[in-house]
Formats: sequence, structure tokens, C-alpha cells
Amino acid sequence: VTGASFVVFNGALKTSSGFLAKSSIVEDGLMVQITRETMESLRQALRDKKDFKITCGKVDSGDVKEYVDICWVENEENTNKG
Repeated sequence: VTGASFVVFNGALKTSSGFLAKSSIVEDGLMVQITRETMESLRQALRDKKDFKITCGKVDSGDVKEYVDICWVENEENTNKG
């Protein structure tokens, strides 16, 4: 679990790169590089207020993958304080 002050979603990752998605810490935030298709799905999920999971890592790798989960919560009052 990583806490971040901001998240940047970059939809310019090429499918030919061999990655499903890439995540990296940038200053005090998180940058997630995703394909154009994943960006379209993410945008639709945000419009529909649905949870969304991005799997990061190499396409052909059997290793443990990283995940970026976007989750909607019922009560914002106790979330992101400070």
C-alpha cells in the first residue's frame, strides 16, 4: 500500500512495450502509465463511479504483479484526512 498526494494517469503506453501498465513514485505522488485502451476503460469507470483495477507489470511475466486499485467509498469524511 502506497499513500500519495496525487495520482497521474498517462495513457501513452504503447502495447508494443511489453507492459500491461507501469507505476512509479514521482515526488510525493504516483504516476501510472497505461495503454490508450485501459485509459478509455478507466474514464468510463470514473464516469460510472465504479471501482477499477489496473494490473502493472510485463505481459508475459509470471511474477507477482503490482495493482493500482481505484475504489469509491461511501463516506469521504474519514478518508484522506491530512
